[in-house]
Amino acid sequence: MPETRFTVRWPDGQTEVCYSPSTVVHEFLSAGTTYPLDDFVVRCRIALEKASTRVEAKFGYRCTSADAQLTQIERKASAFTAPADVICLSIS
Repeated sequence: MPETRFTVRWPDGQTEVCYSPSTVVHEFLSAGTTYPLDDFVVRCRIALEKASTRVEAKFGYRCTSADAQLTQIERKASAFTAPADVICLSIS
């Protein structure tokens, strides 16, 4: 499974490189696109859940790195209040 990394800019201006064990993230995020904070979290939740499920189907266990990345995204997002936006800077 090809790993994918996506770089985001949080509402406070900090950038973060995030991890997905699958390219499925391309179905939910686009480079150069700004997302409302809540929408971004939902998109990441769905994408990383699908990615972890793909790993489980192939190897017999979930991807703990995808689960940890989602936890990190949710934790970071909880520090901001709406309205706030997250920008997906790149996907590679």
